[in-house]
Amino acid sequence: MVVDGHVTIGASRDATLEVEDLLRAMERLGIDHALVSPPERHLPVRNREGNELVAGAAGSSGGRLLAYAVATPWLGPEALEELERARDLGARALKLDPALQGLDLLDGSADPLVAFAVEAGWPVYVRTGTPPHSLPLQVALLASRFPGGRFILGKSGATDFSHDGPSALAFAGNLYADSAHVEWPTALVRGDAPGFGGRVVFTTDAPFASPSVELARVTGAGLEEAAGEAVLGGTLGGLLGL
Repeated sequence: MVVDGHVTIGASRDATLEVEDLLRAMERLGIDHALVSPPERHLPVRNREGNELVAGAAGSSGGRLLAYAVATPWLGPEALEELERARDLGARALKLDPALQGLDLLDGSADPLVAFAVEAGWPVYVRTGTPPHSLPLQVALLASRFPGGRFILGKSGATDFSHDGPSALAFAGNLYADSAHVEWPTALVRGDAPGFGGRVVFTTDAPFASPSVELARVTGAGLEEAAGEAVLGGTLGGLLGL
């Protein structure tokens, strides 16, 4: 089983990905499932439109697509109501983007959303790499406050903060690295670094990266068979209950 942990559908600022094109690419590359996020504009505003977009895509995909839920914490109780609504529509994970949503991961504003995700059994994907509030070590501190949760280090700090990724994973045992854009996650697995087994998940981050290149980043990394299977889908599939 191959599970792509992060794809953005629809029209974003710099790229567009239609659902039909995504499904064709998945078929061509042998990707069984993909977690899909709404376009960038739906993260800070119009969350409901974004959640309905990905729910519709997931519902019509025959189980191949799974939906992220998004909500801006600035809406307060309304944000939780939107997450409840997204859950009822079938959402399977929470996505946070501190840079786009204008939030500080450590000031408590996102805590109610994260607590909701933990209670729902959802993984929490947090995009990183943009200072000052989207850094790997900040995500590690957030994860340490919610030991019952599971957090994905989106883009693994790419590019300028990728060097903080291994330290972030070492600090928080419930934090998982994202294989897209950078080499250090698969290098850790290949080197059998203590404590990092089963702590890397595969994503293509399409359309902001090439799915074929990101798949080759894992399949060509020289991983042992069991380790490669865990990265490509076993680990994330377990988090999602697939």
